[in-house]
Amino acid sequence: MNTNTENDMPGDLPEYREFVIRSVGIVRNSVEKPFLVADKNGLEMQGGNDENVSQIRSRRDEISEIIVDEKYEELLEGVEDYSHLVVLFWGHEVTNEGRNLKKIHPMGRKDYPEKGIFCTCSPARPNPVLVTVVKLHARKGNILEVSGFDAIDKSPVIDIKPFVQDSLPKDGVKTAWWMEELHKEIDEKRKS
Repeated sequence: MNTNTENDMPGDLPEYREFVIRSVGIVRNSVEKPFLVADKNGLEMQGGNDENVSQIRSRRDEISEIIVDEKYEELLEGVEDYSHLVVLFWGHEVTNEGRNLKKIHPMGRKDYPEKGIFCTCSPARPNPVLVTVVKLHARKGNILEVSGFDAIDKSPVIDIKPFVQDSLPKDGVKTAWWMEELHKEIDEKRKS
């Protein structure tokens, strides 16, 4: 029961301060290390910008497996009716230092201004719940074969939902200029 009033802050509700999330599965792929690493100094790319853009591009086509715990296999019934899925997963290699960052340069790029964590898609966040839309290629029992997954190997999967385009807003959507630039750069390098 939510007893929150206008003057209550979430921190005033101790029963909501901590809770348990159980993984429903695990990621299996060839990505051993994240390309973005957070520590007390901020967010940094591992390797050069071109190398990381290439890695992002290649992940769009690489097949990853989501191995769903067998006790949840029945929950996958009907998943094949969708071309894409929304996958929530835990950034299990984000350090406590990374979880305590308040601001970062987007994608660790010093040529972009620092922004608050909640304005970015950075894995460094108080609760490293990460989300990606993936393309579903096949279901084999409790295993989903997907592409476009930016998780690293052994990432715990928290939830899987169908991607429903009509549920997204179509009009009046605004994106930060630097986010548009980053995505444009990735798309341009993908085409070359």
